[in-house]
Amino acid sequence: MSIEHDPITTPFTTPVTADILRGALDVERTAHGLLPHRLPAWARRQIPDGQLAMAEAQPSGVRLAFRTRATTVELDALPTKRAYRGLPAPADGVYDLLVDGRLTAQATVSGGNVRVIDMATQSVELREGPAGTARFADLPARDKDVEVWLPHTEITELIALRTDAPIEPAPDSGRRVWLHHGSSISHGSNAAHPTAVWPALAAARGGVELINLGFGGSAMLDPFTARTMRDTPADLISVKIGINIVNGDVMRLRAFTPAVHGFLDTVREGHPATPLLVVSSILCPVQEDTPGPLAPDFGGGTVRFKATGDPAERAAGRLTLNIVRDELARIVRQRAADDPNLHYLDGRDLYGEADYAELPLPDEVHPDPAGHRRIGENFARLVFGAGGPFAVTAA
Repeated sequence: MSIEHDPITTPFTTPVTADILRGALDVERTAHGLLPHRLPAWARRQIPDGQLAMAEAQPSGVRLAFRTRATTVELDALPTKRAYRGLPAPADGVYDLLVDGRLTAQATVSGGNVRVIDMATQSVELREGPAGTARFADLPARDKDVEVWLPHTEITELIALRTDAPIEPAPDSGRRVWLHHGSSISHGSNAAHPTAVWPALAAARGGVELINLGFGGSAMLDPFTARTMRDTPADLISVKIGINIVNGDVMRLRAFTPAVHGFLDTVREGHPATPLLVVSSILCPVQEDTPGPLAPDFGGGTVRFKATGDPAERAAGRLTLNIVRDELARIVRQRAADDPNLHYLDGRDLYGEADYAELPLPDEVHPDPAGHRRIGENFARLVFGAGGPFAVTAA
């Protein structure tokens, strides 16, 4: 694979290695370069479907972090993009470059592979394409901390990093590490760029280092995700539970309750006293009182979702978002009697009826960029702010 670049302006080539990556829990050597993963190899071997296999390899929250005087940074990468049959091709994913924590430049990589998904049949066709380069120029000519956040919904194989001055791994920031698990909204569906995903926005406001285990369509209380969280060093932990369980129609109440307990038990094995926040789903009118499964509706040339379950089956244990919220609140109340560092947040405090009236969900499930901003701001205020479960307390 050959990628042209200017050897005069960017003479320093640095191998992309794990020591300049943050937000990834594992890396894989491929034929092209380095592929960041958000689940370790042992967990990936237990993944039951292509949806999660794709989602965990999409580097939401993953970034290169280094210190340099360079004014030009080039990153060669091979993206694997996602498209849906019958819908317009998505825009190229965005690479965000931050200087000393401030968004300073953005770039895209055209070309790459495309996974074409047929939502009606769930079949997938892979169309191969070339690698490309994300280029950032005219950066401040001084020592600085640089982060390059990778596109949150594009699998990204990292091939080469070139600069016009040497780099070294960024020093430890000393900030607390926040480990978060959630669904496609946490992953960043419909967010405009990687630092505009709501957990990234909340992390920036809260002054913490983010590890984002938001997996589109795949927050299913999987035991391997719980074990991954158990084994990952973190100062703060949150789990957002509900929407995928309901819209996938994967459990009844009888199975859901012990599954939540088991997930929390496993996390607590590795983090017995870490602040742990359970968050229920944001408002989603199509699923508030109607069970799943969720089905796509392609009318009008855009995808929207509708719930297909029968509300009458709630009495038999079929789950809706309101039922899940009530049960999560009860579980946390019960456990908090012996676990004072366990907390609950109703997701409608992040995005509720007033927010829906102002910023409706475009596809009836996922917020738009303004919705991500609203959720991130509310989370930062309620969770990292004064009196919140993740607030900094005086020594």
